[in-house]
Amino acid sequence: MNTDKEKTSYLIGLQVAGNLLAQGVDLDIDCFSKGITGGLNQEACEIPPEEANALLQKLEAGIKEKLQKQRMEAAMANRTAGEEFLAENAKKEGVTTTESGLQYKVITEGDGVIPTATDTVETHYEGTLINGEIFDSSIKRGQTVSFPVSGVIKGWQEALQLMPVGSKWEVYIPFNLAYGEAGSPPKIGPFSALVFTVELIKIV
Repeated sequence: MNTDKEKTSYLIGLQVAGNLLAQGVDLDIDCFSKGITGGLNQEACEIPPEEANALLQKLEAGIKEKLQKQRMEAAMANRTAGEEFLAENAKKEGVTTTESGLQYKVITEGDGVIPTATDTVETHYEGTLINGEIFDSSIKRGQTVSFPVSGVIKGWQEALQLMPVGSKWEVYIPFNLAYGEAGSPPKIGPFSALVFTVELIKIV
């Protein structure tokens, strides 16, 4: 490959192949090459239209089924990992588990008023997955965040209504008190347990 056209053609071929492999498409390389050549040369398709449509529909259905299976397997892995994490975490010193399954550990105990569901609060926080990967952080942004207590995920709602102003807690939230079965793509997968460091600064 000497010219830009040759190199670009090669790179496009690699990209197409990579996309097909990522989707799990099983191809005959010789026939695939024949199809590419025929398409670029604007040749007529050698397969009758009705059969061609049926084959492509079958391929699309197979890809969708495989992707759905992969998503379900990943979701179940998230759920299992979260349950195991919370079960082990509950045994640690200083960790309290509430009736709902929410867990928290007091880092700093404030002496202010405890918010109610109708209050708006100002907080600093950092949220991570159970593997420690940060998905959101007002601390890193260097700017506090205010929101209604009733306007956040259930785990936050419960924790905030237990925290006196001035407190800093580490909060461990099971998936059903976080973003549930759907998660919050792209950073939070389905059935994900979450960990937050939450500092309750004041009731606004």
